[in-house]
Amino acid sequence: MIQIKVINKGHQQLPAYATSQSAGMDLRANIDAPIVLKPMERRLVPTGLHIALPVGFEAQVRPRSGLALKHGLTVLNSPGTIDADYRGEIMVLLINFSDEPFTINDGERIAQMVIARHEQAEFVEVDMLDETERGEGGYGHTGVK
Repeated sequence: MIQIKVINKGHQQLPAYATSQSAGMDLRANIDAPIVLKPMERRLVPTGLHIALPVGFEAQVRPRSGLALKHGLTVLNSPGTIDADYRGEIMVLLINFSDEPFTINDGERIAQMVIARHEQAEFVEVDMLDETERGEGGYGHTGVK
């Protein structure tokens, strides 16, 4: 387990894992007044959290499945990426894909955050790539069965 430095400028509890096997932690809205998201409207929702990730880690902001299924609410840039050198407030870009307005209240669980290791890559230009079974089939090339 890694330790993440956090400043909580909001009034919500810190994110925590719901179970010992959870991959994500819920992020909560930290707002002074309810936000009403109309159908097809998008909005940045503050969390009050600022984090310092270790080098080689990122935080991914992902939708909560219950909000997506029941209310058509999702994270528009899913997954949103928080880099190790970002120190600003974590904001969640939500969109309402339903036909009904949705009200976000203070403290509401609006997204989940997953901390993950990552690598940086260096591209090396070549004239040919190794042949594979799939070749250049493109989207849907492997079929549905």
